[in-house]
Amino acid sequence: MKGLKLSVSAIALALSFGAVNAAEVKSIAVLTPEQGTDFGWNQQGVDAAKAAGEKTGVEVVVAEGLGYGDVRPTLRELAADGVGLMIAHASGYNTAAPEIAEETKVPVAIVDTPTGLKPGLVADYTLSGHEGAYLAGRLAAKVTRTGTVGVVVSGEPPSWNSQSAGFAEGVKAENPDVKIRYAVIGPAAYADAAGGKRVTESVIAAGADVIFGQGNGSSFGMLQAVETTPATDGGKVFFIDVIGDKSSLDKGNLLTSVVWDMTPVYVAMIEDLKADKFGTKSYAIGLADGSVKLLETKNLPADKWAEVMALKDEMIAGKITVTPEFDAAKVRAMMTDVAAP
Repeated sequence: MKGLKLSVSAIALALSFGAVNAAEVKSIAVLTPEQGTDFGWNQQGVDAAKAAGEKTGVEVVVAEGLGYGDVRPTLRELAADGVGLMIAHASGYNTAAPEIAEETKVPVAIVDTPTGLKPGLVADYTLSGHEGAYLAGRLAAKVTRTGTVGVVVSGEPPSWNSQSAGFAEGVKAENPDVKIRYAVIGPAAYADAAGGKRVTESVIAAGADVIFGQGNGSSFGMLQAVETTPATDGGKVFFIDVIGDKSSLDKGNLLTSVVWDMTPVYVAMIEDLKADKFGTKSYAIGLADGSVKLLETKNLPADKWAEVMALKDEMIAGKITVTPEFDAAKVRAMMTDVAAP
């Protein structure tokens, strides 16, 4: 397919262009704006799609590095080649993908549009790691020396907002005196590593010694800032990542990560498509089934980790509940101060 970088996890494109009949799903495609090697949103999406394909016996086409522009041509190409489901793995695709689904009658899955469901055609997976973010907030408040932590985001999509809110709720539950500096790199600065570094450095300069970073590609800039900028007390700054596992890149600053496993979500989508139930419900991840978890690293004090794992057990048992908050204005209201363009 000219102009499209595809990596294929065993391709069997046997479906005809047009409506997909239940139980005839032979292949699916996942589309990502960045390469599936970012240790985060893009990689977890690609890896989960491949794992779901193996579990369900469905072949998987990976279309990666597509950018954040118009993906309609790519969607049309994939539909014409016969895939039975197109997973549009970026909030920037949630307008184009439903349009192409209507045009080609090939089902799509989109994010950040929970009201966009269309039976048989459009499903939404606006996922929320708020439970894991709450635990990350409790941990951050336990380990901060300066009494200030930071939240740096590459935008304010619903999934980032719910985690920011969960983190803030966790910080305040652990220690209401801890300050939370909140900074937005840009309205859609997901790949802006330079911006991530610059904004994170400013948050550290404002006193934060723990950074909760949500950014896709921009998170590499955040991590660089944490590694090279000392805290205001002269000590080390720690980083809390999201979605993926950057342990292999760690230089001693990665405290933990709110890790997402989207495999159960994609498996459910495929099964719903086969059962003619696709587009009738939204999908979720959480602590109870392990699709959200905190990453244990060598930089975690053992006693603090044990305390947080005890809190996780309380959450699973229903003794602590955290309600996701998707509205950016309400999230900002939870912070000590806000810096946003």
